[in-house]
Amino acid sequence: MSNKKVAIVVDSTAFIPPDLVEKYDIHVIPQILNWEGQSYRDNVDITPEAFYTRLKTAKEMPTTSQPSAGEFHEFFSKLAESYESILAVLISEPLSGTQASARAARDMMPDFPIEIVDSRSTVMGLGFMVLAAAKAVANGADYLEAAAAARALKEKMRIIFVVDTLEFLHRGGRIGGAKRFVGSMLAIKPLLHIDDGRVEPLASVRTKKKAINHMLDLVAEEMKGKTNVHTAVMNAIAPEEAAQVAEAVKQRVNPVELLVTELSPVIGTHAGPGTVGVIYYAES
Repeated sequence: MSNKKVAIVVDSTAFIPPDLVEKYDIHVIPQILNWEGQSYRDNVDITPEAFYTRLKTAKEMPTTSQPSAGEFHEFFSKLAESYESILAVLISEPLSGTQASARAARDMMPDFPIEIVDSRSTVMGLGFMVLAAAKAVANGADYLEAAAAARALKEKMRIIFVVDTLEFLHRGGRIGGAKRFVGSMLAIKPLLHIDDGRVEPLASVRTKKKAINHMLDLVAEEMKGKTNVHTAVMNAIAPEEAAQVAEAVKQRVNPVELLVTELSPVIGTHAGPGTVGVIYYAES
């Protein structure tokens, strides 16, 4: 299904299901997890299962970093051997320095056509934008037309999620406007969303069950009367809750697409174990 004219690149925070990565010939550049003196490539050297198992007993918490400009340059250069252009759709600039590394790499290759899209998103919000671009390429689009297909979803994309604790977001400095919840961290289950590429608060609820129900109400309310709704349920070692949320989304929204995905170790470092969320948009 691949079109050798355009190489589609995404970073590993999207965590697109492997069968779709393969089907649409998507190239994933891993983010970096730094832990106890070692560096691991996200979901290459460390899987979510191994990551969350180790996190439970870790004395030292991991940190994350983006691929360097040099790593992007190497990645792009290799693709340039087989493709005529590159489209990279990447994690939101306010959440990561990934865009800056990619732009620096592009500047090292002035004669090769490279387009970089700031998704203002991550996880499957980013993933759905990449899939839209990949489907456009499969239908014969060039790299700029495919970039337009990804950007067309930017305003439609919604990500709402419940975290078990704000501790991980707070520690990783990715907390945005949710800072005001920090004082009562232990007493509440915060409902958060990604708004213009930043993590922002939506509501604070006393129990996780109520927070998840509130999240489902919001999804149903926002998608009311919409058609061709695409959804994904994400979780960090919370498969039972994810399955329940997926079932509820199916009943209440009747999506044309419903994926259940895990959070990559790099995203899990910031969101923390137990996170559950819904990513969704309507074509019309």
